[in-house]
Amino acid sequence: MRFAWPEALMLLVAVPALVALYLRLLRRQKAAAVRFASLDLVREAIGAAPQWRRHVPPAVFLGALTVAILATARPNALLTLPSHQRTVILAIDVSLSMRATDVEPNRLAAAQEAAKAFVRDQPADLRIGIVSFAGTAHVVQRPTHDREDLVAAIDRLELGRHTAIGSGVIMSLATLFPEEGIDLESLVLGSRESWRIHRPPEKKVEKKPLKPVAPGSNTSSAIVLLTDGRRTTGPDPLDAARMAAAHGIRVFTVGFGSASGGPAMIEGYSIYMMFDEETLKAIAELTRAEYFHAASAEELRKIYESLTSRFVMQKEEREVSALFAALAAVLTLAGGGLSLAWFNRIA
Repeated sequence: MRFAWPEALMLLVAVPALVALYLRLLRRQKAAAVRFASLDLVREAIGAAPQWRRHVPPAVFLGALTVAILATARPNALLTLPSHQRTVILAIDVSLSMRATDVEPNRLAAAQEAAKAFVRDQPADLRIGIVSFAGTAHVVQRPTHDREDLVAAIDRLELGRHTAIGSGVIMSLATLFPEEGIDLESLVLGSRESWRIHRPPEKKVEKKPLKPVAPGSNTSSAIVLLTDGRRTTGPDPLDAARMAAAHGIRVFTVGFGSASGGPAMIEGYSIYMMFDEETLKAIAELTRAEYFHAASAEELRKIYESLTSRFVMQKEEREVSALFAALAAVLTLAGGGLSLAWFNRIA
């Protein structure tokens, strides 16, 4: 716990001072009691109630004062709260290497099943979009709450040549910020034929000047990028990551397959493949996100499960002064109530 105004904690010195004063008053009362001619009069004045009761209300009032002083110091605590995440883009590599059968039945099918499970596990108020990338990138499904449409979009994924990781990131950003008029034609390089087929409809959007924000500061959106290869075309993935960082968007990266490289069977041919783990880690670091490695379908499923918890709940530092103030009020009322119930007086 951290205090925004720690100087107020100096008021806590009053607590031991009040305890000392209370003990001194008790000793004075004890000394005064011996002046009575008869101890029976003292017992009658005290009553039949247990002696410990007389100390409970003052102790409760002292606890209320302590908590109130802590509230004055404006405490901040790290709390696990429902996430503000409202839109997530799944950017999925559909290059030909995803046809490899080292993950049964093949990498693409395993990635599709994991993505569909991820979609089903999200809360209903979270919008999800699907972007695929190979030689270029295109939007398979714009952000929506409709889980059936998302599952159908994942099933429609088709393989293509080359791997443009940077294009996948930039197309995901353009999907999250359609009003910014991101120049996709000049930024998303690759197959011109593929671009003409999947080119989004023309819109007259006035490009707004970008005001960079702190990396990872956008808590309403995120990108989850999965790839099993290395960039072979398109913009530099790190430039795309810096673009995402300037928007405050976190890009969680997942390397699928063997980071050290190895043979994979594609249409009966053994091809040596490896993904660019260093670049994926750099993308995650630049955007204040995380990198994950999945060598199997089961590992990929667990990664998506862990990402689900990040989007549903997140840790945030919040000021909890109101909570402390409420507790102080409750203790004050409790102390007064006990004093009235036991001694028919407040103090």
